[in-house]
Amino acid sequence: MIIHHTRTNLLLLRDKSISVVNSTGILKARRQALIQEFLTASQPFLRTRKEIKETYGNAIDELALSLGHMGGRGLESITYSSKRDLSVEVREQSLWGLKYKDVVIHDAPVRSADARGYDVATTSPHLEECIYLFEKILESMIEVAAFESKLKRLGSEITTITRKIKVLEERILPGLHLQIKTIAQYISERERETHYRLKKFKKDRHD
Repeated sequence: MIIHHTRTNLLLLRDKSISVVNSTGILKARRQALIQEFLTASQPFLRTRKEIKETYGNAIDELALSLGHMGGRGLESITYSSKRDLSVEVREQSLWGLKYKDVVIHDAPVRSADARGYDVATTSPHLEECIYLFEKILESMIEVAAFESKLKRLGSEITTITRKIKVLEERILPGLHLQIKTIAQYISERERETHYRLKKFKKDRHD
């Protein structure tokens, strides 16, 4: 697209340049806010994953002790008696205008011993601890799923904004500045030529 070297276009380009600078500033402020939110959300996410790993190791140890005490069939019977459906809902949430999926638990994964559907007198402390730990793992995994969805969405948006800022700062703005400089130089040279001709005309008249 050819831009005519006129004062009007020079003013329009300067206004556009200011608009791009303002837009870049807004994008940077939004990116900074999202980065802060990402860092805030990543701490419990990392902590929860670490806790799951540690809890899983303890749960496996308790399971091994329970197997030695009750045997495989005894554990299968307890498993059948205590099974249940867990109600989980995925909801759409919004943060700084950014949509992401959140996981909502309607029933607490961790139950009291008398709510598990079997007689605790027939089990062992190791099994009770084992079941409790695995229920805690389930609870933590649902939390991780919620954090992970949020973090992925935040990370994707931060990347998108960074790309937009890069395009504006490295391509659009330099291009505008070059056009402004070119037109300004052209107008300046034309004014000098006009001034020189006028001066020469006046001199010729006096001569």
